[in-house]
Amino acid sequence: MFDSGVGGLTVARAVLDQLPHEQVLYIGDTANGPYGPRPINEVRALALKVMDELVDSGVKLLVIACNTATAAVLHDARERYTGSKGVPVIDVIHPAARTAAQVTRNGRIGLIATRGTVDSRAYDDALAAVPGVDLFQQACPRFVEFAEQGVTTGPEVLRVAEEYLAPVKSAGVDTLILGCTHYPLLAGPVSYVMGEEVALVTSSDETAKDVYRALAKRDLLRGAHAPGPHHEFRVTGDPEAFARLARRFLGPEVTSVTRTGLDPVAASAFHDIGPR
Repeated sequence: MFDSGVGGLTVARAVLDQLPHEQVLYIGDTANGPYGPRPINEVRALALKVMDELVDSGVKLLVIACNTATAAVLHDARERYTGSKGVPVIDVIHPAARTAAQVTRNGRIGLIATRGTVDSRAYDDALAAVPGVDLFQQACPRFVEFAEQGVTTGPEVLRVAEEYLAPVKSAGVDTLILGCTHYPLLAGPVSYVMGEEVALVTSSDETAKDVYRALAKRDLLRGAHAPGPHHEFRVTGDPEAFARLARRFLGPEVTSVTRTGLDPVAASAFHDIGPR
């Protein structure tokens, strides 16, 4: 599993809750995150580099726990790892879109996400086959900054939330997709601003269900009698800073964090990275 930072830990939490016997190897590309403001080709290069390390480490399934990376690289990842190596790839966009389509009562769905995810129109594509649905999108870049700093409440967060959410609230949405895995960390102020009549949809639980389905279908579930799971966390940036936030948002499963061998400044060298 990987993300540009700590946001993907919301997905990791759901996976560990639903599949308690599985072992998670998580990489946070903290030296290069957030991905949202980066050009899509740069996000693609960074994401493939991280996923190469995960596959080389022997994982049996990949979770792209980042909406921006999913939008940039999902097709390439499935060709590169599923098609060529038989490693299933699970994303976070389609589970959230699927849930929002089931939850909405008036067909008006809001999406808050990074600029990269909004510009990719990935959620438009994911909801294209659903009749009678209108999507209203808003980029909320500072939400990632707040989450990465561990700032999830207070007057500044509330002020920014009110500013960002005003357009989707005025559109009359009854369902709001938190289209970045960092954003559930700010669910309190978001729910307060939107009002209790608006349902908040995150991808975490539905993504975990997709992980279960993919493993069960391939008979890859780890047995209940296997040794206790060992979870591993790696980052491209500062391990100590990540560990502090990770323990706050994930819990005692974060026993140690190590730095990967990935070059944090070499993304531009991989713009033309292709099938492996």
